[in-house]
Amino acid sequence: MRSASVRFDSPLRAQHETYAAAETRRRALASTSRTEHSSPAHAAQVQWISWGNTAEVVSVFDSVELEYAAIRRSAAVCDRPERGTIEVTGDDRIGFLQRMLTQDLRPLSAGKVARAWWLNRKGRIEADMLVCELGDRLLIDCAGSVAASTAAALGEFVFSDAVAITDVSQREYRIAVHGPEALQLLSQIGARAQALECLASPTTGSSCACANLAAIPCVLVRHDTLAEVGVEIIVPRDQAATVWSALLGEHDLLGSGRRRARPCGWHAFNIARIEAGTPLFEVDFSTSSLPHETGLVAQCVSFTKGCYLGQEIVARMASLGKPKQVVCAFRMDQPVLPIDGAQVFARTPDGSQGDEVGVVTSSTLSPMLGSAAIGFLTVKHAHASPGSEVLIVADGASAPAHVQSGLAWVKPSTEAGGRAT
Repeated sequence: MRSASVRFDSPLRAQHETYAAAETRRRALASTSRTEHSSPAHAAQVQWISWGNTAEVVSVFDSVELEYAAIRRSAAVCDRPERGTIEVTGDDRIGFLQRMLTQDLRPLSAGKVARAWWLNRKGRIEADMLVCELGDRLLIDCAGSVAASTAAALGEFVFSDAVAITDVSQREYRIAVHGPEALQLLSQIGARAQALECLASPTTGSSCACANLAAIPCVLVRHDTLAEVGVEIIVPRDQAATVWSALLGEHDLLGSGRRRARPCGWHAFNIARIEAGTPLFEVDFSTSSLPHETGLVAQCVSFTKGCYLGQEIVARMASLGKPKQVVCAFRMDQPVLPIDGAQVFARTPDGSQGDEVGVVTSSTLSPMLGSAAIGFLTVKHAHASPGSEVLIVADGASAPAHVQSGLAWVKPSTEAGGRAT
């Protein structure tokens, strides 16, 4: 049953139910072609979960294992109703945002993307952004829950600048494609070579391009969050179903019977993004977090640009050399999986439980690491050093774990030489 507090509903619900019905029929036909001793095929069922008060997202379309395999081997297509979009127009748009956001936007030109934060006066993160310059306008990808408030807050700082800031989340919708065949899939439904060439080289940073998919004008944003090629598709909400159906229509079954494109829910996405070392706003850090607490300062903050809102707090934290707490990656030493919100304790020299020092924010069993239990935790700085031993509550008891060096467990497949095994 849908929550009454949902702000953004997915326009793709009918497509998801059609997919489940088609999968159920396909399995039934396949089952009847086998021997009479075969087990009956189970019905496909799309499952939804709440994303705060913002939206409902698909948790799994049918099989987490198959959806995860699509991310790592072919192309996974994700419905993202929880995302929001802000449009910034006017000749002064880059100069204005240069004074507002944490990143140096002066190099931003048509087709380029920058990762940045919008902070409040206390230096805490109000929005985690991808800033995409298109030449005639600029689009900001952010969480749908903060899109309206962020657009309004930025607008309060516009005085004589030639800038207009608009929350267009009700107009623009979000679909994403992740996997080694993502760009090939986009090509099959209409993306031209020029746009794909712009997206094909992440070595110079993230990029964006305008392209027609299934004859629908879209904006494509390269953003590799799962250690695979990743493309966010910004599409008119009333045309999202056309693009979604076109993406899944290009599912030519390969020789092994594997689908080229498969719909993918949150659970498979979550496994892959934890392996890739991608903490998420609203999951692993929030509006109560300071930039240095996220482990992402190097990606989102420039220390050589001029002033911006909250800059004094960020600079002071940098000069102190350490925050009180920080997001880290962890790996359990035993085959137990802690849940989100699990307590983290110091481990004393004799192996016993010490003081509480943190909390688990995300966790999963990693297929790339032999089903090892890994995840993210927010822990006091004294216990954030690589190799630090902690105890995490799992299955009703405290189990040992180690803090990882860096956030990623999986090397991006797009790096030279491919993924390390």
